[in-house]
Amino acid sequence: MTTLSPSAARVQALLDCIGLGHRVIEHEGSTRTSEDAANSVGCEVAQIAKSLIFRTKETGRPVLVVASGANRVDEKAVGRLIGEKIERADPEFVRESTGFAIGGVPPIGHAVPPLVLIDDDLLRLETIWAAAGTPNAVFRLTPADLVSMTGGRVETVRKA
Repeated sequence: MTTLSPSAARVQALLDCIGLGHRVIEHEGSTRTSEDAANSVGCEVAQIAKSLIFRTKETGRPVLVVASGANRVDEKAVGRLIGEKIERADPEFVRESTGFAIGGVPPIGHAVPPLVLIDDDLLRLETIWAAAGTPNAVFRLTPADLVSMTGGRVETVRKA
């Protein structure tokens, strides 16, 4: 078994604590985009659970939207759902609030606990894949596992 990079190992340690047997896989090629990740693991783009970080405009709180790789997020809808307007987070805010760089943000283990919304389209799938700390690391899970481990609210967040 190969040694995981430090960020991927951090995610694996969190998954081990959860205790459901999830395994981080690091690929030689990038899994930074949903398309790259789907090609690397051999799944549909819709099965990629992309972790997108936003920032609330008034309070500056991190908001994690875990969306299907096939969907664009409706930021106005997310703002309505959480009761505060949001804006896209810059790379520095993402690193500070999550502890991870854009392209490898996992849905768990953030430095600052975010508000979490989960794309309801992910719940229609049997298995999904999420980033695991680096732009080339992922892990497989079920939508129910995602909801359980993040404590996120399942909502319609896709742009029509």
